[in-house]
Amino acid sequence: MKCTILTMLTALALSVVMFYGCESKEPTAGSRTGKIAPEFRLTSYDGRTISLSDYKGKIVVLEWLNYECPFVRHHYEEAKTMIKLADKYKDKNVFWLAINSTSHLTTEKTEEFADKHKIGFPILDDRSGRTGRAYGARTTPHMFIIDTKGRIAYAGAIDNSPLGRKKEGVINYVDKALAELKTGKVVSIPNTEPYGCSVKYVD
Repeated sequence: MKCTILTMLTALALSVVMFYGCESKEPTAGSRTGKIAPEFRLTSYDGRTISLSDYKGKIVVLEWLNYECPFVRHHYEEAKTMIKLADKYKDKNVFWLAINSTSHLTTEKTEEFADKHKIGFPILDDRSGRTGRAYGARTTPHMFIIDTKGRIAYAGAIDNSPLGRKKEGVINYVDKALAELKTGKVVSIPNTEPYGCSVKYVD
């Protein structure tokens, strides 16, 4: 009798392990760090077709952007974070690309936003959400850095000060990671929790 009960319990335990072990879950953005960055081919709002492979052997920063989001607006209208950082590294073999995966944003409004803030880097149209989902982009902004080997070296927030609320001890994670990569160091903080507005993917 004891053997029968033990056998039944063992079988039950194995079935639970198999069930959960086989469950497919969408990986978090952080779990992609160190892996090859997904390829994409997207059209920019000024009509260019841009692929990740165009930047082979270079460092690429990906920024998920939604001009309606107050967190994004803070970084463009007040702090000028993205433009200043892109300018800081543009002559250091670092390329900045913004990506829009928010399904309802219009081309016209995106162009107006780019013109208003004199954005010099491409804004790519991913309203299908295919590229955003491939990267696990969850918020605007959500930042990814791809190293010269094509691997994701950093994924997470732009900094540790949402809406500029933190006055001391502010860390710009992207700036820190880029400085480390440019000096041949390993990124010391490869993952952080992104903040901002959720990406409004198409259903």
